[in-house]
Amino acid sequence: MIRVLVVDDDFMVAKVHSGYVARTPGFTVVGVAHTGADVVRAVRDLRPDLVLLDIYLPDLDGIAVLRELRADPATVDTDVMVITAARDVDTIRGALRGGALHYLIKPFSQAALREQLEHFGSMHEKLNRLSAREVAGQRDVDAVFGARPRTAGVLPKGLTEQTAELVREALRAHPDGLSASECARVTELSRPSARRYLEHFVGTGQAEVRLRYGGTGRPERQYHWRG
Repeated sequence: MIRVLVVDDDFMVAKVHSGYVARTPGFTVVGVAHTGADVVRAVRDLRPDLVLLDIYLPDLDGIAVLRELRADPATVDTDVMVITAARDVDTIRGALRGGALHYLIKPFSQAALREQLEHFGSMHEKLNRLSAREVAGQRDVDAVFGARPRTAGVLPKGLTEQTAELVREALRAHPDGLSASECARVTELSRPSARRYLEHFVGTGQAEVRLRYGGTGRPERQYHWRG
């Protein structure tokens, strides 16, 4: 099992993300932290394999936490994936230079996080296979660095390019965004089918999700084409 530390200043968001991790086969949550100081302490004490790191924390921002983890010999080997609402380029650059494996923008779906976790799991397994060797060949290195989540042009099993284009054009024609139900009406697909394509576009970075708040009930996921 890959051991994960979930970090978010919001207790409810941390609970949701922990649920996403727990429902991903091969992963388990070993702890939750809500401040930067708690993150550093938890990584030292729990030694997780992966930290899902929020940027907006009440004491230290996530980039400062990432730098502190990388500077400490006791925590330097722990991998980090940033999960945040921060979209500014300086933060993204700081995460990249700090050694974050990926940067996932909130709000995201369980499917989007699961895809990134599965990619991490695949990379983790390949590195473990190499650990018994003194040196690695180029093919071994390519297997680790070259294994990426699906690209925008590759559809997962069960989705077709013709239908993907239909949903793509519907999003492009509605710059204010569409919910899954609205997309289903526009494209004459079932709601579950429309949602699968919409979530695929979110997972590959072609679309983004914003929450639409109504008068009552839970907010609705609204999909926007990013071009």
